[in-house]
Amino acid sequence: MEKIKITHPQRNPNFDSGAYSDGVAYNGMLFLSGQACIDFATSTFMLGTIEEETKKTLDNIKAIVEAAGGTMNDALKSTVHLKDIADFGKFNAVYATYFTGIKPARTTVQSVLGENIKVEIDIVFKLPNADASK
Repeated sequence: MEKIKITHPQRNPNFDSGAYSDGVAYNGMLFLSGQACIDFATSTFMLGTIEEETKKTLDNIKAIVEAAGGTMNDALKSTVHLKDIADFGKFNAVYATYFTGIKPARTTVQSVLGENIKVEIDIVFKLPNADASK
């Protein structure tokens, strides 16, 4: 089985993603690069409150996993970087709404983030069907 590049469905093809893929599917698994509150059509960050940035970030993640044939409930492990760990409660309240049933394992740390963003999240998914990734 070969690696398959997964791209956010709204990514403007005129904006190069640089030296990474939005996601890579391999052997029924989907590995996402760190995602943030970016508007993929314009390649600009949609800065706002921690709640707004978390929602935009998770909406981006949801779009990528769905492009690969999965759902948010296929998430196994996430890593969350917060600009300010004091925002954890507000972040967590939004994050919790994106998963039902068994939540993914998670690591959350305070990090220095670029572009004045407040949150960056990467997630590993087990796709429901290895043939579903495209």
